[in-house]
Amino acid sequence: MDLNIRHLGLQAYADCLAGMKRFTSERSEDQIDELWMVQHPPVFTLGKAARMQHLLDAQGIPVLAAERGGQITYHGPGQVIAYVMLDLARRGLMVRELVHLLEQSCLDLLCAWGIAAQRRNGAPGVYLSGGQKIAALGLKVTRSRCYHGIALNVAMDLSPFQQIDPCGYPGLEVADMQSCLGYALDCEQVEKEFAARIAGSLASHDSRQRPLR
Repeated sequence: MDLNIRHLGLQAYADCLAGMKRFTSERSEDQIDELWMVQHPPVFTLGKAARMQHLLDAQGIPVLAAERGGQITYHGPGQVIAYVMLDLARRGLMVRELVHLLEQSCLDLLCAWGIAAQRRNGAPGVYLSGGQKIAALGLKVTRSRCYHGIALNVAMDLSPFQQIDPCGYPGLEVADMQSCLGYALDCEQVEKEFAARIAGSLASHDSRQRPLR
C-alpha cells in the first residue's frame, strides 16, 4: 500500500496540527496515507489526559492543547517527529498494533546506532535501559483514521523537560541520541532513517495482510 513521505522541516506546532486535522477530515476513501517528518519550535503540548499540575513552569514557552492521547510533553528543535496519517481500517491495522509498530521502528533505529532501548509496560514510548525516556508516543483516531505519532529525541536542548513532569511522571528523566553517543548527530540523516524504518514496518504489515492466492 502506498505511503507519501513528506519532510517538512521546522514547522509551528499549531500549523502542523491544523494541517493534520484538515487532511484527516477531508481525505477521500482512496487517498494515499501520509507520513510527515517534522520538527517544532519550542512548545509544550497537552494530551487529552493532561493535568495542569504537571506543568511546573512554562518560562515563556507556549503551551498548546493537542487532541492526542497522553499527558504533557515538550517539542523542540533537534527532536524528530513522525506524524502518521493512516486509514487503519483499509490497512487492517489496530491501534495497539500501530503503537507496537511505531515503537519497534524506533527501537530498530536506535539499535542500528548502537543504543540499547526497550518498551515499558503500561507506558507507551521508548526508554533506555536506565529508565530515561527517549521517544514519546501519542495518537488520535477518528472514524478509523489516525494522526499524531511518535517523537524521537535526537540532538536537542533537554532542559525544558525539567519544567514539566514528562508524560505525567514526576522525576522522569529524558535523554536524546546525542547524549547517549557522545558526539554530534545530523538530524536530517536520522529523520530519513526513521522515516524509512516506519515505511518499511508498514509495508511488512501490509504484505502480511494480503490474502494468499
